[in-house]
Parts: sequence; structure tokens; C-alpha cells
Amino acid sequence: MRDETIAGFLGELAARRPSPGGGATAALHAAQSAALLAMVARYSDGPRYDAEAMKRAVGRADELREEALRLGEADIAAFGAVGAAYRMPRDTAEQERARSAAIAAALAGAAVPPAGVIRAAAALAGLAEELLAAGNQNMITDVAAAAAAARAAAVTARAFIEVNLRGIKDPPTAAGFAEPLALTDEVTARADRVVGAVRGKITG
Repeated sequence: MRDETIAGFLGELAARRPSPGGGATAALHAAQSAALLAMVARYSDGPRYDAEAMKRAVGRADELREEALRLGEADIAAFGAVGAAYRMPRDTAEQERARSAAIAAALAGAAVPPAGVIRAAAALAGLAEELLAAGNQNMITDVAAAAAAARAAAVTARAFIEVNLRGIKDPPTAAGFAEPLALTDEVTARADRVVGAVRGKITG
């Protein structure tokens, strides 16, 4: 995913094949958010800004961009595992049991990358709040764009966790995804506040 051109990735996304799909786009939203925030922090240099705070912001944004790309690649691999589980034979009762177990395990695995995307989106929303207050005020529209991208990442990722949970029959496994699902509402609220604040500044 990280080595694709934009046109190449979009071509893969548009093709009649199961992956990459929406889960990978959630990770890409997060990666774009991180890249925008890194840019804003890099433009927030000079005596008017806290150099150490901006250095930390750049480092954190760059880390989150790499994490988002990793999660996107993990999502593509996990979706492949789901497809392989569904293609397992089910001609006998034993095969049917093995197939059902493999599907449940693959679906649980497929919910892990989007859960990571939501956690990354939460960190990005927090970083957007910081840079809105302390960063270069000429770049606040980019902060808004980053917040909106983080919101899109979380909302998209939540949908993919929820659809995978339908096939997870083990209650403790399903319960393990409650935290990122709940975190999505916090991400959306924080991102909306950042975007609203930016629009308020722009419109006066």
C-alpha cells in the first residue's frame, strides 16, 4: 500500500476485488491526517512558537503516519485471511466445524486493524487540538482538514469493526472491541469542535 502511486491505489480500490477496501481507506484517512498535522507543525517555527512542543508534534505525527500505513497493510492482509477462511471446504461435519472456527478467528483478526485506526484517530484529534491552539495560525484550515480526516478514519473503521463483530460468537473476544467503538464518539466530537473552531476563526 505504501509503495503504490495514488492513481495505482485508487485503481486497485475501484477494481472488482475484495481488497483493498474500506478498511484500508480508513487507515489512509488517518495517514493523511497525520501528514497534514506534521506539515502544520513544521511550519510552526521561529520565536513565536514553542520549538520543543513543535518538535514533539512533528515526531508524533510522523509516527502516526507510519502506524496508519502499517494498519492499512494489516487490514488488507486480514481481509485476505477472511476470504481464505470462507473458501475452506465444508463437506463434512468436521470440516464445517473447522471452517466456522477459522471464520470466527479471521473476523476477530480483521477487526484488529480498524481498532488500531480508531486509536490513532483519537491521538490525531488531540494533536489537531494542540496545533489549533499553538501552531501557525496561517495553517488552521489544514488543521481542520486533518481533524476531518481523523474523524473519517474513526467512523469508517468503526463500521468495519461492527460488521466483523456479527460473525464473532465468543463474547470475551467481542467485548475486547468495546473500547475503540466507544472511542469513536469522542473522536468525532473532538474533530467537530476543531473544524467548528476553525470555521469560526475564518468567518469571524
